[in-house]
Amino acid sequence: MSLDRCPNGHVYNARRYGKICPYCNMKLKEEKEAGKPAGFEPPVEILAEDVRPVCGWIVCIEGARVGADYKIYRGKNFVGRGDEMDIQILGDNEINRKNHAIIVYDPVKLNSMLLPGDSAGLAYLNEEPVYVPMELKPYDTIGLGKSRFLFVPLCGANFSWDEV
Repeated sequence: MSLDRCPNGHVYNARRYGKICPYCNMKLKEEKEAGKPAGFEPPVEILAEDVRPVCGWIVCIEGARVGADYKIYRGKNFVGRGDEMDIQILGDNEINRKNHAIIVYDPVKLNSMLLPGDSAGLAYLNEEPVYVPMELKPYDTIGLGKSRFLFVPLCGANFSWDEV
């Protein structure tokens, strides 16, 4: 990968964007000296970020990450310590790396569910073990490893991104 730095200090992939910094659209010094014409603008698609609307949160109320919040998106949200997890919870080694639990927001039924993961670790909903899918209610507590989380919904019967 060929990385360049613009005069403002931004680092970007020169093979992908050419000699124009996609962050500030400034020309690099060598291009100015070469006298090349101005006007190259990277396509908007390159700079645009995909926005995934948040459907709720879990907030750590006990454990290594007290006060940390984790976004829940539409569909399945896999929970664990690993980098590939949708909700990555660090600091509690009792939480499995992969698929300790799954939190699902269903945009059709407008509800959230807690499912057991396929790892050895157990998930608890309001101090009860989760062996089958269980519906989450506002301010339910979820226990994973040595940590506890508070469920805070955004989407449901009163609000849905599909209605916006």
